[in-house]
Amino acid sequence: MPSPTLIRPPPVDTSKSPVENMMELTRLNIIEPVHTRCCGRSQLLMLWQDLFTNTRPLWHPPNARGIYGGAVIAQCLSAAFMTLPSPSSANNNVEYLPHSMHCYFVLAGDSEIPIIYSVERIRDGRSFLTRTVQAKQKGRCIFTTTISFMAEGSGGKDALTHGWDMHPGAVQALQEALKEDQSHPDRTMPAPNPNDSDSQGVPFESKRLNIVNKDQLLLPQQRRFQSWLKCRGELKGGLPAHLCAMAYLSDRWFIGTSVRVHRGRAHFLAPQIYRNHVLSLADLVEPDYTDTEFNAGAPENVSPAAGNSVNTPPEQSGSKMGMMVSLDHTIYFHSPRDVKMDDWTLSEMESPWASGGKGMVMQRIWNKKGKLVATCVQEVCD
Repeated sequence: MPSPTLIRPPPVDTSKSPVENMMELTRLNIIEPVHTRCCGRSQLLMLWQDLFTNTRPLWHPPNARGIYGGAVIAQCLSAAFMTLPSPSSANNNVEYLPHSMHCYFVLAGDSEIPIIYSVERIRDGRSFLTRTVQAKQKGRCIFTTTISFMAEGSGGKDALTHGWDMHPGAVQALQEALKEDQSHPDRTMPAPNPNDSDSQGVPFESKRLNIVNKDQLLLPQQRRFQSWLKCRGELKGGLPAHLCAMAYLSDRWFIGTSVRVHRGRAHFLAPQIYRNHVLSLADLVEPDYTDTEFNAGAPENVSPAAGNSVNTPPEQSGSKMGMMVSLDHTIYFHSPRDVKMDDWTLSEMESPWASGGKGMVMQRIWNKKGKLVATCVQEVCD
């Protein structure tokens, strides 16, 4: 009978947050350094020096084709971090932080089989380091990513600066949601068991907001969805833990946004723009919206304004969501030092394009102070 981990999981580390336990990796030192002789010379070979595996079982969302993609994204980033030089050993005591991560979902991951993460050190330069990580099961690559790290401070002090600001009503909406939670303690979900892939807890808290702009005349590509989220507990692993936690959460709710912007018209008409919601485990991938929530009081077809768009044809009815899959996933880390995932963080999603059975979704992530810390892009396929 297959086992979800290569090595028996250790007891849960209660000093760490739930998400840190769920992302934990084990370094594999299967092959030791060996000495060989070639052309009369002695050579030292290091085989499989950058291999890792998931320490604990990975969650398989209900009705999904495979494991939760955010877990693999986060563990690949964590594995890459573990191959970087420490600041004390790097040139000029600099620290390397990720600025971009380009991922491809190749095959559906099986939650009953361990994952082997193989890290290739593509480049170790003075200003940039590059790592390619492959996640494999039974010798087959299920996920691959290339991550570029940049020496902190190497961008220059006089660089141009601008950034997208968060919605001005978002912080007030969070405060109202937290105030309401105090009178509804039964809404709080239990913490997860990191050693149980069927655990009904969640490693983070979330307050989902409705569509920001309630003007029903907006085109689908103009609609945006927001949510506040933060990890449960305190992250103890330093900055890498916060960045990996952000990578973990960056994949939730992504996959259905290109469909949701067509089905979300009722939210624009609701007098209460923001709605409080504590996630169930299934909501990590797709929140449970009903046709009644979306269509009540809304026109039968897309707004007549769509007729003025070259790219958006009129009279599109709400699409039915089938078995959607993620094709790729990109994270741009704008301000890694400002990422703090055990405090409230705002996510905003939109879908600028969909056609031919595919859709593109963009996500902006701000910290609680309003600093734009990351932008994510994903292409999905029905």
